Amino acid sequence: MKREIINIDEDLCNGCGVCIPNCHEGALQMIDGKARLISDLMCDGLGACIGHCPQGAITIEKREAAPYDELLVIKDMVKKGGNTVKAHLQHLADYKQDEFVKQGIDYLKANQDKLDFSLADVLPTNHKEAVAPSPEKHHHGGHACPGSAMREMKRDNIASNTEASPQQSTLEHWPVQLHLANPNAPYFTGADLLIAADCTAFSMGDFHQRLLKGKKLVIACPKLDSNQQSYIEKLASIMKTANLNTITVAIMEVPCCSSLTHTILKAMQISGKKIPLKQIIVGIDGEIRTQEWVNL
Repeated sequence: MKREIINIDEDLCNGCGVCIPNCHEGALQMIDGKARLISDLMCDGLGACIGHCPQGAITIEKREAAPYDELLVIKDMVKKGGNTVKAHLQHLADYKQDEFVKQGIDYLKANQDKLDFSLADVLPTNHKEAVAPSPEKHHHGGHACPGSAMREMKRDNIASNTEASPQQSTLEHWPVQLHLANPNAPYFTGADLLIAADCTAFSMGDFHQRLLKGKKLVIACPKLDSNQQSYIEKLASIMKTANLNTITVAIMEVPCCSSLTHTILKAMQISGKKIPLKQIIVGIDGEIRTQEWVNL
């Protein structure tokens, strides 16, 4: 049958591997230093990997290909754990592939006794009614982990028009990891939000004074963090509810880091908000390479 499926231009592919974790169906693998499509059966043709390719090496083409097989895909996803299954199902739901979502959920229901995660924890946001919610997992002493408790720190001695000591933190809230951030946290309301790739703060000796001061912060690694689809959902939720003033994204100059900007743009599209977005690229020597406003 003829259907839409991805095509990879091997001349453009530089082997950065950013597309691999962003193919929720597991249809891509790194082979001989290049990203390659390993199975027509596992490629849904929706192109979620395209926006994560910094080289523009991935496109959609229409050609003869075996039909997409959700049963084959979900069986493989289960082996990779709950976070991967959740990202996969949410990806299908975002593209309104409801029949495939139903097939995946039906398989999980039929095999609940073999799963090492709760079915309720992996359902897409608009399919929660498919099963009753399960008790929260991974709690500490019967309560949520105290390390992720939301808090705000007042820095009264840091005026906006004065220079603080280089050693002084300008962080004003906790937590900062995007997976742990509460979209309804009051400190996001009307804020200038800094979304920083993890390595930027370690590369820049003056990260607090040059980038963080006066902003609220969330951090993420666009290459290594799991379940990055949830980052899109989380950011879209913050954008919808917080009435943000501006967003600054700080990324490293390495190719795999650029997908963080794509994630923000996709979240902005889902949220329906147009928020001024500045991109700052930091060199591995800690110097700012470029900073510019992104055309939305």
